[in-house]
Order: sequence, then C-alpha cells, then structure tokens
Amino acid sequence: MNDTTKLLDKLIEILCAEREESVPCVPENQKFTLFRALVNIRMPKEVSEEFLQIQNQYLQAILKQKEITNIADLSPIMSDIYLWQGDITTFKCDGIVNAANAQMLGCFCPNHGCIDNAIHTFAGVQLRLECANIMIAQGKEESVGQAKITSAYNLPCRYILHTVGPMVVGELTKWHEQQLASCYRACLKLADENNLKSLAFCCISTGEFHFPNKRAAEIAIQAVSEYKQQTQSKIKVVFNVFKGGDYDIYTKLLRTNK
Repeated sequence: MNDTTKLLDKLIEILCAEREESVPCVPENQKFTLFRALVNIRMPKEVSEEFLQIQNQYLQAILKQKEITNIADLSPIMSDIYLWQGDITTFKCDGIVNAANAQMLGCFCPNHGCIDNAIHTFAGVQLRLECANIMIAQGKEESVGQAKITSAYNLPCRYILHTVGPMVVGELTKWHEQQLASCYRACLKLADENNLKSLAFCCISTGEFHFPNKRAAEIAIQAVSEYKQQTQSKIKVVFNVFKGGDYDIYTKLLRTNK
C-alpha cells in the first residue's frame, strides 16, 4: 500500500465516520470513486484541520500525476485569445470559469460528469464552504448572467469564477442569448477587478443546460471580443473545450474572426 492509498483510506474513514456509517469494502480501483461520491454529497459544513491537511496532501499528490497545461506554453490563435482542448481542472492560469447552478454549491450528484462536479472535487471541500458563505451573505439564489469569485484551493489555477448560464428548455430565445453573453461579460469584468491576467472559459450552458453548441460559441467569441474592444482590457482569454466537436466549432469561428 503506497502513501497515496493510505491518505485516501484515511479520507474515506473520516467521511464515513462523519456520516456515522461504517466504511464499505470496495476494491482498490474503486476507492477514489467512493471518496468522490462522499465529498460530492457532503453538505457545506465545517471540517477538521486533520481532514483538510490529509485531503490537500492527497489532491496535490494526484495532481502531480496529471499533465498540467500552463497558459504560458500556449500560442494565441489571435491577439490575447487562445483555444485549448483538455480538462480545465489541469489548466494553470490565473482563473478558470465554472458553469455553476443557482445554488452555487457545486454538484451534489455522486461522480457526475459535469464540470461543476469536477471542479469542486479536485479543488477540495473548502470550495463548497466558501461558496456557501458567499450565498449566505447574498441571501438568495444566484441570478443568471452574474459571476462570483473564489479561491481555487488544490487546482493549479489561482481563482475560480462561478457563473450561472441560461438553461434552454424548448426553443432558443433572445433572452437566452443575452444572458449567455452576460455570463462572459460578468466574468471578464470580475477578473479585471481582481487583477487577473488570464482567464479560461469553459463552454458555458452547453451540455447539461442544452444551449446549442455553435450558437454558444458565436456568442462567447462576440462577447469577449466586444468586452476587450470596449474596455481595452489586456486579459488573456482561453476558450477551453473538452469535446472535439467544440474544438472544431471554435477553430472555424476564430479563424473567421481574425
């Protein structure tokens, strides 16, 4: 049993004890899945320093096993605009954008494949606690098209900007398009206010929120271009995509906009 496995076993033990449950017997290759499920369903409540220390050590250890991409190693596709395909939780820049929901507490569905789940899992439980404090202070759910900023904790970036995109049910409307553009503007404005020099956007509202991918990309590029032109902001913007289809869409659109 290596040190990383020992850390994982201890984390599972603490999380199960917190729930007053016995530790289930699972194969070695399923222990991370169990750990992730336990942190995904954990409510935003205080946690011991012992847990945080072990969790941070574990998350940093598995981060070292991954290939980290640094924005400094990328070439812009146009002035201060980059396109990168990969896992945003392995991207090193000043800030990344999380496609959040109105509760702003992360995804509670165990091992769900959304970006909100991945970001909260690999940042650590501190992220949900910070988000909860923000929401308590705000006193209401997060509106569509706004943005909040938190620390990134165990991710390679420095900050996470959380924004709630519009959910498309039925026909795409002007309201959906305006609110999506607002997400990009709000994130850029907040990033500039906090002196971030680089920001990586995920494909907000596509996937779980059913915004058509091509139209979402068109709005994203237009909103970013207009913001930079109007404000003369020098922030470096990365359009991060995960799927090959989105990469092709952005490649064609960005070449057209050159």
